[in-house]
Amino acid sequence: MTDIQPIARPSGRAADQVREVRLETHVSKYAEGSCLAKFGDTHVLCTASVEDRVPGWMKGGGRGWVTAEYGMLPRATDQRTDREAARGKQTGRTQEIQRLIGRALRAVTDMATLGELQIRIDCDVLQADGGTRTAAITGGYVALALAIRHLREIGALKADPLKEPVAAISCGLWRGLPVLDLDYAEDSSAQADANFVLTASGGIVEVQGTAEQDPFSQVQFLDLLALAHKGTQELVAAQRAALAG
Repeated sequence: MTDIQPIARPSGRAADQVREVRLETHVSKYAEGSCLAKFGDTHVLCTASVEDRVPGWMKGGGRGWVTAEYGMLPRATDQRTDREAARGKQTGRTQEIQRLIGRALRAVTDMATLGELQIRIDCDVLQADGGTRTAAITGGYVALALAIRHLREIGALKADPLKEPVAAISCGLWRGLPVLDLDYAEDSSAQADANFVLTASGGIVEVQGTAEQDPFSQVQFLDLLALAHKGTQELVAAQRAALAG
């Protein structure tokens, strides 16, 4: 990895420093698992709901399913936006993000061990300051783990279907230099930005990267990947601490 140079970020953070992360568990009275994920000023409520049925195309196969839904509250940003339900359809962005969350969580779940149960992860953005999808994945894993713990405690599952933690973080080129965990001020003016979904063991689940201006190089991409590995390891430690509490 290229040496990270000092840089004056809007937040005052070092180039390889994540925002303050808090993962608050058991914040919902009714959900089998819940986590309020706070990445700085980005706050996402993640709940996990267990259903004793699977999608029709999976019935009788002995395998479970994990899926996700994502949405933003009207005043999650500096200006109010209408609820998507009021508009009658989800935006393409919403559909893309919730599919990403579902893929990330399914990647670390053994569906055969889960059996014919479905767990729905609902991710509602209460406040947005960049990185809502990465906060949703990171908090969504905690909610999922708590729901599975509940299933094991009541005897509905004999074994743990979770293979390892998964977390996500954003990285980008801001003023030409690689930085970790972009907030909105950086994300809105970055030369390139990427979202990395990585497992605790360093496995790559998904990478979404875009050059907003000029194309970026392979060396720059590897710098971003190295930052992402550092950041997700810190997030996995926070996940484990939250689940141990």
